[in-house]
Amino acid sequence: MNYFYFPLEEWTNRFVNNWLLPVLGGFFGIISDYISAFLGGIEAFLIWTPPEIIALVFVLIAWRTVGKGMALFTIIGLLFIGSVDLWEDAMRTLAIVSVATFFSIIVGVPLGIWSGKSEMVGRILRPILDFMQTLPSFVYLIPTILLFGIGGVSAVIATFVFAAPPAVRLTHLGIKQVPEDVIEAARAFGSTSWQMLAKVQFPLALPTIMAGVNQTILLALSMAVIASMIGAPGLGSVVLTGISRVNVGMGLVGGLGIVVLAIILDRITEALGKPRES
Repeated sequence: MNYFYFPLEEWTNRFVNNWLLPVLGGFFGIISDYISAFLGGIEAFLIWTPPEIIALVFVLIAWRTVGKGMALFTIIGLLFIGSVDLWEDAMRTLAIVSVATFFSIIVGVPLGIWSGKSEMVGRILRPILDFMQTLPSFVYLIPTILLFGIGGVSAVIATFVFAAPPAVRLTHLGIKQVPEDVIEAARAFGSTSWQMLAKVQFPLALPTIMAGVNQTILLALSMAVIASMIGAPGLGSVVLTGISRVNVGMGLVGGLGIVVLAIILDRITEALGKPRES
């Protein structure tokens, strides 16, 4: 027997059905249209561009940032994706990851800087980030579908919610780790708050911020299979189809494609911060 009943389920459903969707449904529809156009443009560009050009760009970036070994792995990995006829699926996954990472950076980095410079903002953001990181992924897929429908837009929003916290946390950490004597020296030379941020704190915190970007990209890729459950195209849908058909080979091929993309993006973004750090 329940001596105390808390009707959270009823309250939540009443709030969503009686206020959120009727009042803000149009607003979320506008956001969905803009994100859909942005995502569709990037996806169409990646699919339209000849695979040889995209592969060459990735190989050159890997060579310049990491080294010859990573460039060789990039060649082999992209050849594998093309040889198993998953190039278009890989480009769709890359488009979703790129858009979700873009939103995570433009939202997460400023919030991280703000929380790093304000203790009150940091205390407010900390439980919110804890909630975003610990809430099971399948739970926030439900409101995402309600507000944005099934498809790539919902995948971008869900991936953003899942992947943005590392960008905020590591940007906050990078700003807080700037040595106090460096800040005092810059202040003694008459630096304004904006000059302090742009010329002292941000450059010194950049390696840590890039580590946050790196983690954001990896988390976004880890959401590929989960996002396919709400209609996201790409390699995740290949893995999901393999699961539903009990097709081990299809699941393995799709999973290896995600691994190849993850390793390439991980090594490149990890290397981007190292020259600045030195």
